[in-house]
Amino acid sequence: MSGATGQREIVIIGGGIIGCTTAYFLTRHPSYDPSRHNITLVEASKIAGGASGKAGGLLALWAYPSNIVPLSYRLHAALAREHGGDERWGYRRIHCGQLAAKGRLLDRSNGENCVKDNGNSVSLQKRSKQAIATLRAAGIPKDLDWFAAESVKGYDEMGDPDTTAQVHPYQFTMSMAQLAEEKGLKVILGSVTDIVRSDGIVESVTYKDRNTTETHQLPATDVIISAGPWTKSIYPPAPISALRAHSVTIRPSRPVSAYALFTEISLPADFGRTGKSTRSKRSHGKHVTPEIYARPNNEVYACGEGDTLVPLPNTTADVVTDEARCQDIIDYVSSISDEMRNGEVTARQACYLPNVQASSGGPLIGETGVKGLLMAAGHSCWGVQNCCGTGKLISEFVFDGKAKSADIGSLDPRKVCG
Repeated sequence: MSGATGQREIVIIGGGIIGCTTAYFLTRHPSYDPSRHNITLVEASKIAGGASGKAGGLLALWAYPSNIVPLSYRLHAALAREHGGDERWGYRRIHCGQLAAKGRLLDRSNGENCVKDNGNSVSLQKRSKQAIATLRAAGIPKDLDWFAAESVKGYDEMGDPDTTAQVHPYQFTMSMAQLAEEKGLKVILGSVTDIVRSDGIVESVTYKDRNTTETHQLPATDVIISAGPWTKSIYPPAPISALRAHSVTIRPSRPVSAYALFTEISLPADFGRTGKSTRSKRSHGKHVTPEIYARPNNEVYACGEGDTLVPLPNTTADVVTDEARCQDIIDYVSSISDEMRNGEVTARQACYLPNVQASSGGPLIGETGVKGLLMAAGHSCWGVQNCCGTGKLISEFVFDGKAKSADIGSLDPRKVCG
């Protein structure tokens, strides 16, 4: 696997943000020669069909693990400059903070998300001078004006535009795949059923074509597993589990400022449901912690806590969205923001995140115990942030025989894969 001379058949398993970014960096490595190096990406359903298309897209220098975060954060900025990422995938520098708030009751008498105040429904009003003064007294930044003054209790800055940014994960992943295809990447839609080895060396990858269901084999000198939560089904020794996560996107009633927010919302004791099922109240915790990310083009992304109630399905195409969990997220953010309460819900979705079940944590990046078999998986909630560093490092393993851009010994898959 070391050295770049000779014919190479490189197969990437998984068309999420890790696999597509890896493909991009492989096609940009100085040793890459499309006349001698064939790169094929095999994806079971569609590019960015899982968490890569449904994540928040936060980038932060204060993320983890610290040995790849600076590299990846820097590469994100470089890619945005080179390819017009601000327009192509929504790259921008932002503020990030923790927002403490008290939720307001939502009207359960009709299908509208109306706020109740002292038992009466009230309509939206323009922000009053008193409301603005209340926000300032709570330490809320001047431009963070899309939350109800009576709800917000405090704000603590976590990151500023020097340390925090964002991308639209779906747009970024699709762009990485397209840019790699322009340099020679071939994408195949099919489910990998086996990685064939001989004497401890990879030989080929077996997959079932998504459309014809026919079985095919791809010759392989190098195989990269970047299948996220499905990694264990392809390589059983990998200690990677799946966590289901729900999210929504909302077009707010007016444009909002560029913030990523980790909230803690205290709910009223009888906080219930909105929408068509308002008559069947649902129990909620006293405190909820949705994350809220304002995006370019007047979109807000919000996600709730994860769960393990539904096992990982066969592919991203088989993921089922729990509408009630999405409605909970909508209710929570509506209880503190009129702009979101009166906005338009544009997506309700679910995905699965890959978590490494080992004391060392994740992700797992590098060689396995099989020659020619590399792993790039288990990125948990920081896959978008760390995809560029991962792709760069995997390209170095393939063409240089080792990681050169960062010291990632602590992320060695061989330490936890048995």
